[in-house]
Amino acid sequence: MESRPKAHGINDLRVEIVTTQEQMLHTLAVRAICFMEEHGYSAYQTFDGNDFQATHINVYANGEPVGSARLRWFRDFAKMERTSFRKAWRGGEILRRCSDFVFDHVARKGYDRLITHAQPGYARVWRRYLGFELVDGKEPLLFDGHGEPYVELVKHLDVPSNAITTDAPMSTLFRIEGQWDEPSQFEARS
Repeated sequence: MESRPKAHGINDLRVEIVTTQEQMLHTLAVRAICFMEEHGYSAYQTFDGNDFQATHINVYANGEPVGSARLRWFRDFAKMERTSFRKAWRGGEILRRCSDFVFDHVARKGYDRLITHAQPGYARVWRRYLGFELVDGKEPLLFDGHGEPYVELVKHLDVPSNAITTDAPMSTLFRIEGQWDEPSQFEARS
């Protein structure tokens, strides 16, 4: 039986953007544990064909992958989906730390709206702990084998003054996703 280490707690959490193949394997492993093993969803539903055009976020505790989320980008909003945390690592504070990272990343890219879709029980968590609002007037969507229909939620974000825009320096746009303020190893040093 897995349990959360008491000595380290949530202080040893690390949230980061997936930039390597190894990290992507961690994303897929966490999602497989949560969606396939716990909820009984098929591999085809769990890995739906949107992974290669998305940004992935991983949560690590003591170097071990314990959570993941996927971001997809649309014209005027981003969508957070496939959010999953291993059972021993579920809780409001861990979800909040991961989500704050996501909110900052999405806003830095210039988006002021983030949506997610959730079943009613999870929607309450998103609203209570993370400040999402239920989108009125949207027809809920039921997926095969999921029991309850999904509803749409929205989080309004404050876009920072240093959001990435077409006015950003070219060097910023060449840098690794989420590391826009750090010169890459390929930039010429003056």
